[in-house]
Amino acid sequence: MIARWRRRLWGWLWRVGLGFVVLSVLLVLLFRQAPVFGSMVMVERKVHSWVAREPIDIQHRWRPWETLSDHAKLAVIAAEDQRFLEHHGFDLVEIRRAWQASRNGGRLRGASSLSQQTAKNLFLWSGRSWIRKGFEAWFTLLIEALWPKQRILEVYLNIAEWDSGVFGLEAAAQHYFGISAGQLSAAQASRLAAILPDPRGRDAARPSPGVVQRSAWIRRQMSNLGGVAYLQNF
Repeated sequence: MIARWRRRLWGWLWRVGLGFVVLSVLLVLLFRQAPVFGSMVMVERKVHSWVAREPIDIQHRWRPWETLSDHAKLAVIAAEDQRFLEHHGFDLVEIRRAWQASRNGGRLRGASSLSQQTAKNLFLWSGRSWIRKGFEAWFTLLIEALWPKQRILEVYLNIAEWDSGVFGLEAAAQHYFGISAGQLSAAQASRLAAILPDPRGRDAARPSPGVVQRSAWIRRQMSNLGGVAYLQNF
């Protein structure tokens, strides 16, 4: 009897696992080409607003790669993941540095690549747990295997959160500067990139001294990467 139930359990788990793999691959293949009009983070924000009875207006408008500011593309790479074109989803250099810093008594800092952040924002819930990190790793491997780097950055720029309820570069450009995503200057783009670590606690239009300092550092990194000519590597 026990052996029979064990076989049934393993059979059920195998079918669930296979179904998840097939569904996740199909989803990633779908979003390789189709515009992304939402993300799990957007859903989470909306559900939380219903539960807390605090209405939130989700601002989001998809914009294709060619209509996004080259300055913004470069600023996000300079700020978040300068080895984006070199790694295969996981920046082992940054992961090692973060681990060493935590072992030496420093604060555990994030080392997520743009690929990881895209996978997490698009497919998963927020929070910190080993289960979520496992799913994040799986989806990161999938998008790295099935999407070109340009597509990963395009999706990231279109779903990243830049303020409470403000998702994507188009909504962020309109929200902070009253312009479209394609009109962002290097200075404006660097400010937007500077608030990404804490988008709901920082303001790109009225930057704090810390944001001003970080945006200046980002512009220096943009220059070090070779300016917008760097995007020719995609």
